[in-house]
Amino acid sequence: MRHTSTLKTWILAARPKTLAAGMAPVIMGGAMARVDHAFHAPALLCALLGALLIQVGTNFANDYFDFVKGTDTEERVGPLRATQAGLVSPRTMLAATVIVFALALLPGGYLIHRGGMPILIIGLVSIACGVLYTGGPFPLGYLGLGDLFVLVFFGPVAVAGTYYVQARMVTQDAVIAGIAAGLWSTAILTVNNLRDMEGDRRSGKRTLAVRFGRTFARVEYLACVLLAGIAIPLYLGLYPGTHPGALLAALSVPAAIPALRAVFSSTDGEQLNNTLAATGKLLLLYAVLFSAGWLL
Repeated sequence: MRHTSTLKTWILAARPKTLAAGMAPVIMGGAMARVDHAFHAPALLCALLGALLIQVGTNFANDYFDFVKGTDTEERVGPLRATQAGLVSPRTMLAATVIVFALALLPGGYLIHRGGMPILIIGLVSIACGVLYTGGPFPLGYLGLGDLFVLVFFGPVAVAGTYYVQARMVTQDAVIAGIAAGLWSTAILTVNNLRDMEGDRRSGKRTLAVRFGRTFARVEYLACVLLAGIAIPLYLGLYPGTHPGALLAALSVPAAIPALRAVFSSTDGEQLNNTLAATGKLLLLYAVLFSAGWLL
């Protein structure tokens, strides 16, 4: 098998369609800090760079470990995986994973300078979970804990963490808004797991979709969309009533109708690939709408 590690290959391995999960929480945390007169551009940029690097590192680790564990095979219905396809050797992918996580320490150093020990702990735990998501003796994704990891680390931790490195404090609103971002990211993972159900079942990857079935995964996706798109904007917009502009984020729900239809009607891998990409765009749309409304 010939390995061709081109730029296009590495972009593919980074999974750009999923990177909205790293960008959206930072956008939201930045907008909330701006309203509270705590906006700090260098900290925001470092938070964005750090989040993206940790996510890319996690994607590289997932590419490597799913291959060596035998989860990614030629029967895979999802987007091409660089290691499984022979475009990158396992050794090179592992080295790239280490390099990207190491690079994340550069913006992380500045954030630790501003935020202290809490940011150091968050950064180290985030990197560890990125590796342990599919690696190690008890990989989170294989035990059905991936949804919880994504909800927490791409949600409250990311939004409140972004807010914290600017304001040097955390508000309840930032945590609650973070839950919405985490729910959208969980919806992305749910589509991924729904698409990969059969392959995951054969390889022993016990995602929630494998454990509880296709109907459960579809309802999980719907719940994520409705809670993030309606319940949380209603709460932040109407109680205590200081940010009614947050209701603007509810416009993401009508935009999600085609994705919802696809999730509830399709088992086709290619269509679910498109739905996964569409959900990433919905997350970004939500972050922009929420941030614009918060700034009003």
